[in-house]
Amino acid sequence: MHKQSADAFFTESEARNLRMVAGKVLMDRNCPEFLRDTAQSGYDDSAELIARWHGRGRQHYALTRRFAPTSTQAQLEACGALAQKHQDVFIQSHVAENTDEIKWVESLFLGHRSYLDIYDHYGLLRRRAVYGHCIYLDDRDRERMAETGAVASHCPTSNLFLGSGLFDFEKAGASNMPVALATDVGDGTSFSMLQTMNEAHKVARLTGHHLSATRMFWLATTGAAQVLELDDRIGTLAVGSEADFVVLDPNATPLLARRTSRTETLEELLFAFALLGDDRAVFETYAAGKRVHSRDARKMAKLELAA
Repeated sequence: MHKQSADAFFTESEARNLRMVAGKVLMDRNCPEFLRDTAQSGYDDSAELIARWHGRGRQHYALTRRFAPTSTQAQLEACGALAQKHQDVFIQSHVAENTDEIKWVESLFLGHRSYLDIYDHYGLLRRRAVYGHCIYLDDRDRERMAETGAVASHCPTSNLFLGSGLFDFEKAGASNMPVALATDVGDGTSFSMLQTMNEAHKVARLTGHHLSATRMFWLATTGAAQVLELDDRIGTLAVGSEADFVVLDPNATPLLARRTSRTETLEELLFAFALLGDDRAVFETYAAGKRVHSRDARKMAKLELAA
């Protein structure tokens, strides 16, 4: 929420040479006073942060509305003006996660066809716009997502934890709506994309859809990079890419080792990682070709500290 926190976050990200998309949250109503800005201060702070950080090294800025109920019409107009002025910045927010939220939005924004239509009205549906959840969209909403290139960010751990509902992969696919996987840890239960795949697979099965392991890994890597328009730099191991990747250990836990020792295809191996893996399976992490995390190095450091 506070400009200083966004500055601190980008400073640490830059120091680690991470490719990061982030931004200050915009909220000017229906939130605690100490977290509240105004339409003007939110505009000014965001404009300053865009000028300072967007496109600086590997940093990208995202205009970040908490969600429609915590922004006035004036703030949404201001956000739309910034989006129009800075066509290459990202946009992120939440939409249509649960029915009570939708009723609240309808009471605050009269005269709109749908929850998503509010964002559309203020010019906030476009490529590089990412919307969490997208559970209760109708066919026209999905068509607009496809037409504008806005991304549906599926957050299964949040949806299941809150009992909000089930994302419909079949209808999303039929509309050609861009989709990626996300954690939404504010209401979710894990930062791990492997755990996120686990829950996404279950959500899909509950709606009669089979989500293969290959598809889940694609959604979390190349697919995500493509919908964010960053696939020329990240999301693959192609020659010339920035080499952001993790190394997974099939023997990370006894159960994972038992299952992966019996796999015969890549699909089976990836399925085991998705359904049985978590952060313990990440053996190493690389950012821009540099190792920034090693499980064994952390283990040795703890042993040395204990000694």
